[in-house]
Amino acid sequence: MPAPTGKRILVYGVTGSGKSTLAARIGARLGLPYHSVDDLTWEPGWVQVPVEEQRRRMTEVCAGDTWVIDAAYGSWTDIPLARADLVIGLDYPRWVSLSRLIRRTVARWITRTPICNGNVESLRTLFGKDGLVAFHFQSFPRKRRRMRQWQTDPELPPVLLFRSPADAERWLRAVISPS
Repeated sequence: MPAPTGKRILVYGVTGSGKSTLAARIGARLGLPYHSVDDLTWEPGWVQVPVEEQRRRMTEVCAGDTWVIDAAYGSWTDIPLARADLVIGLDYPRWVSLSRLIRRTVARWITRTPICNGNVESLRTLFGKDGLVAFHFQSFPRKRRRMRQWQTDPELPPVLLFRSPADAERWLRAVISPS
């Protein structure tokens, strides 16, 4: 029996869990357009797009018949949830997502790899007062709780919670690409 899939998929998880990587792989595997939420919410110079514009952009993406997105910011979570056929929650232990976050950001810092519309990460974006590590610790319990609540809510699309990267890999291998 094939693994459950959908045509509109939201990949959700804590900062550093691997949402973008998995979402891009799902899109490629299923032939669905992948949309990086960070590219839709950050402009060059690390200027955050105003919330109203973020909502407009997400409404436009989610109006499509097919998509995979890699996050759902609290200010517009309602938009993808209203249209998704499947939510994939990366409910990994903190050490997994935190170690991935630090490794990824340090590697991007060293190589000066541009992300989010040409922005480049720095040690400040990682370890600063408002940096990624601080955000990871602040948002971790809230995001985990949200995923688990979604899974039990019959009004929402099905939610697959993966507790380890190996669980996500097994599911991805079981997904049969449409012909």
